Amino acid sequence: MFFRDRRDAGRQLAGRLEHLKGAEVVVLGLPRGGVPVAAEVAEALGASLDVCLVRKLGVPLQPELGMGAIGEGGVRVINDEVMRIEHVTPEELAEVEAREREVLQRRARHYRGGREPVGFQGRTVVVVDDGVATGSTARAACQIARARGAARIVLAVPVAPHDWTARLGGDADELVCPHTPLDFFAIGQFYADFTPTDDDEVVACLEEAVARRVSTRRTEPRHTVPEEREVDVRAGPMALRGQLTVPEGAAGVVLFAHGSGSSRHSPRNRFVAAGLNRAGLGTLLFDLLTEEEETDRTNVFDTGLLARRLADATGWLRGQPETEGLAVGYFGASTGAAAALWAATEPGARIAAVVSRGGRPDLAGPRLPEVTAPTLLIVGGHDELVLELNRDAQSRLRCENRLAVVPGATHLFEEPGTLEKVTDLARDWFTDHMAPVPHAA
Repeated sequence: MFFRDRRDAGRQLAGRLEHLKGAEVVVLGLPRGGVPVAAEVAEALGASLDVCLVRKLGVPLQPELGMGAIGEGGVRVINDEVMRIEHVTPEELAEVEAREREVLQRRARHYRGGREPVGFQGRTVVVVDDGVATGSTARAACQIARARGAARIVLAVPVAPHDWTARLGGDADELVCPHTPLDFFAIGQFYADFTPTDDDEVVACLEEAVARRVSTRRTEPRHTVPEEREVDVRAGPMALRGQLTVPEGAAGVVLFAHGSGSSRHSPRNRFVAAGLNRAGLGTLLFDLLTEEEETDRTNVFDTGLLARRLADATGWLRGQPETEGLAVGYFGASTGAAAALWAATEPGARIAAVVSRGGRPDLAGPRLPEVTAPTLLIVGGHDELVLELNRDAQSRLRCENRLAVVPGATHLFEEPGTLEKVTDLARDWFTDHMAPVPHAA
């Protein structure tokens, strides 16, 4: 046995999630047993708590054996192997699903008591259960979070079979579990007290979390971040799709230049953008190329073309009512970093700061010595080739600059806590350098 009860399991699990503390995290508990575990995690991280409503689809006459799961938003995960082995017909599956969906909807009304679900857009979502057995419920929960706009998903459980990571596939960006025993037969064997959690305990956990968050908000000043709005960014004759978010009283606004194969929907850039929004900075995520242009790979690596688009978008942004007079910064990823540095050298650019994440500043070539904007280069410690390219590029910069190496990170910053570190570095660099820039005469 590893845990006294679910609360004890939650406290132990929270110790493995300390790298998320301080980030704007949402913790989702899977009813019912996962909610007391999640409540402890949410309290330790200072995070919002909500439920992820998922119902297991049990095999007829053997309901403890899951053949799939359903969740809010119409998400449905089916285990085809179990269906085949147990000879479950489509009619039997439909009957079980209809029954479980009715329960799911009823519990949604009961658990939240009329409150709206916590928003996920651009945030890190930690999905928590009291353990993983088959994994079908956890997979459905992760898919629900993804469908609702989560930028990053962490699946965290106190105990799971030793091969649980293979069962979960790619549904979560990070998997956390302190105990993965070989002799796993059932979740309950690892708890001294595995008394079933009832609905009243779930409601009590959620209400306590709401009260705690309300109390915290009364004592901590926070920026109000409005909903992002879809915009058509004018770049010469082109109209490029974008998403603009400007908090009230914003100190500046950051344009994101995406790398090759990415877009304004990039979950990593959206994650960073959400962190900047919480710090009182506006963000514009937009596509530097149209869908048709992206089919020609030469466009993706045409730094001059991408830089012109970014410069045109900057002019358009400065003409918007909510961003007029604000300092402007660039955040570039991969090849987008080269475009950001190139565009920052254009006459009259007046760029307050540039941040590169896993960037290719070398592609800016002879423009590097002309950059005057303070520049931060962020590279993963295990991204050896790109790290060397950034060191060489840094030696050619004449502006204020810094090379920040994130230990243990690879090129995409997929490792636990590394993207959070990128966000913190970018936030601090921009807020330190975002002074209002006077208009040129």
